[in-house]
Amino acid sequence: MRPLLIAASSFLCLAWAGAAHAQQVEPPKVVPTVEATKTDPIAAPSPPPPDAVLPEVAPIIEDEEFEKAIPPIRAEDDAELDRPLESIADFEKRQAAEAAKGAKPAAEGSAEATVETQPPQVDGVPVPALADGDTVEAIGDAPISDSELAAPLPPLENFDVEPVQFAEAEDDKDNVSVAYTVKLNGLDAADDSTDVDLADLFGDLSALYDGDGKADNAAMIRARLTADGELMHRILASEGYYDAVVDTRIDRGEREKGQEGQQGQRRSITAVIDVKPGKRYTLADIIINAAPTIPPNLIADNFPLAVGEPIVAQRIQGAEAAIALKLPQEGYPFAKVGQRDILLDGATGDGVYTLPVDIGKRSRFGGVETTGDLAFDAEHVEVLARFKRGDLYDSRMVDDLRQALVATGLFATVAAEPQLTGESAGDDTEYVTMLVTQQAGPPRTLAASAGYGTGEGIRLEGSWTHRNLLPPEGALTFRGVIGTQEQGLGATLRRSNAGRRDRTFELVAEATRSDYKAFNAITGRVAARVSYDSTPIWQKKFTYAYGAELIATREDDYDFTTGERSYDFYTILGLTGQVGMDRTDSLLDPTKGFRITSLIQPEGSLAGRFSPYARLRTDVSGYYPVTDSIVVAGRVRVGSILGAARERLAPSRRFYAGGGGSVRGFGYQELGPKDPNNDPIGGRSVAEAAFEARYRFGNFGVVGFVDAGQVYRSSAPTFQNLRFGAGIGARYYTNFGPMRFDIATPIGRKPGEARVSVYVSIGQAF
Repeated sequence: MRPLLIAASSFLCLAWAGAAHAQQVEPPKVVPTVEATKTDPIAAPSPPPPDAVLPEVAPIIEDEEFEKAIPPIRAEDDAELDRPLESIADFEKRQAAEAAKGAKPAAEGSAEATVETQPPQVDGVPVPALADGDTVEAIGDAPISDSELAAPLPPLENFDVEPVQFAEAEDDKDNVSVAYTVKLNGLDAADDSTDVDLADLFGDLSALYDGDGKADNAAMIRARLTADGELMHRILASEGYYDAVVDTRIDRGEREKGQEGQQGQRRSITAVIDVKPGKRYTLADIIINAAPTIPPNLIADNFPLAVGEPIVAQRIQGAEAAIALKLPQEGYPFAKVGQRDILLDGATGDGVYTLPVDIGKRSRFGGVETTGDLAFDAEHVEVLARFKRGDLYDSRMVDDLRQALVATGLFATVAAEPQLTGESAGDDTEYVTMLVTQQAGPPRTLAASAGYGTGEGIRLEGSWTHRNLLPPEGALTFRGVIGTQEQGLGATLRRSNAGRRDRTFELVAEATRSDYKAFNAITGRVAARVSYDSTPIWQKKFTYAYGAELIATREDDYDFTTGERSYDFYTILGLTGQVGMDRTDSLLDPTKGFRITSLIQPEGSLAGRFSPYARLRTDVSGYYPVTDSIVVAGRVRVGSILGAARERLAPSRRFYAGGGGSVRGFGYQELGPKDPNNDPIGGRSVAEAAFEARYRFGNFGVVGFVDAGQVYRSSAPTFQNLRFGAGIGARYYTNFGPMRFDIATPIGRKPGEARVSVYVSIGQAF
């Protein structure tokens, strides 16, 4: 067999040489392995150590048995083994001659081996012999001559490679970006009998439509079409079409023609969804498996499904959610809605709906317990709760308590959940304990705000607060104001939810410096105040506030007797009382309803003889929604000071008008009586009015407004000589209220008044 192996090796070398001649491809480099680099032809194992004790291994086959299994060597075989090997050339000649005669190869030296051989042929063409007698190996259909093999290879830079031309695929180009259209057939029949537009619903969720008619390849279109077919099944089933048949396919149009009428390379592709809705199933019976409730029809009256209506998934889920929501509001905190069962009859299109409901134990509020990292104890939690022991359980009160706890700002996380106690509350009810799990958060806060108004200038305010310095909810706040016309420092100690929810007690100490056209002042103030206010969580119909304050201030005023401004020192002791009524729909951004607030401040000057007087003010605002996006709003303010002449009043205690929170279009405190220098000096009464048209679109809004107002020397406003301002504003609505930017101009502008006034702040003007 050794000659055959060598011959095969020679054929491979020749074939490679021909390929190299045709394509000039360098032969691969052969890297010898470790074994090939050894000098020993045969790898020998390492001998064992001299002291190694090897176990005796019994032979698998005994030597005698092995010798018997070997066949004997015949004499003729022995002679054949001793014959010398023939050359490769002689071997190939003999093989060719024997192949030409179709005879069995003969051994070297035999009679058959001496017969003259004929050259081999390929497809009937004789293969020429080489100089040494070997025939030329045929490559393909044409032989290669010895001269061709001996010719040198052309230089690489002269080697011309033609790019391979591939035949165009028939239609499917999976790796080429393609465009497609979507066609929906057969959905009109279902659309006409449903309350929703199924085509629009499908379009909102469709992967095909979401792709905007473009895909990376045809496989992507198929994947989207498959997903949309499943989507259509779910949409139809959600509307009661459980037997719907949805077929999908891809239609390919004719090839698009180019500008000269030749066929292009693309076909139009249409993803088609064929729909057969089938029959629509309806509710033939509704069975709710639940224990009796109090009142008896609690579940039935709040379950908005009826026999005969289609089986619509959204309606069914909504009805189940209504029960899960209503039962805890009516004294059943542990109610659970089970897994529905709908039995469909394909012959009639009827469905029998069964819903198990575990109503749990009817319960009443008991005590409050707290656990976790506490910000305050259970006693203060009871202050925040709007329920008392013995009240029928209502999940809305629990949600309100949870929101009130969050609003304190003292928790990283907080939860309130009912816990069974086993204690009877009578009337077949049981007390539940509200378990409040607390995780106290960081109590310190840094805050800042900024604003600008014509006449007021820029105002920056910052504060630092420790919200729980004196538990529970005893907050200490340091405040600083830096502005072009006001600077100040202050400290406030505030107790929130003081003995009652949303009741606040605060002590204030502050010092300010004011520099306005109306007056310059350096003022110190200490005050105590108790208030019961509305909050975004609980907007009150009635609010109140009362308190006392002591003011020491040095202010300048224009003295008409001397014709110049001079400073005076005022010490004022006063009381404060305020009541309010609120019938609006929102505390921060009302769209309907009205508000009324009245303020009374009995005060007296302690300098020289005591001079008592009273400051009175009433504000009324109303809101009316013209459409869902347009609201008209109006405001009126009337104020009066009784019991003292204007000259006896400190300039800072008089009434002024003008500015962003008053009459826009005018500078701060600009309206009213003026001194010979045209600076405002304030008055004893004020009248203001404002009208706004608010248009909101998304988180943005536009406001057009007209304001009017005037300040009078008399203690009662005469409503004469009213000044008007008009303008336009922009609003950006955030979760804490709208941000406001207003620009206004005075109507009938007088000398010294600005043409345009700008106001930037947080919150609506009123």
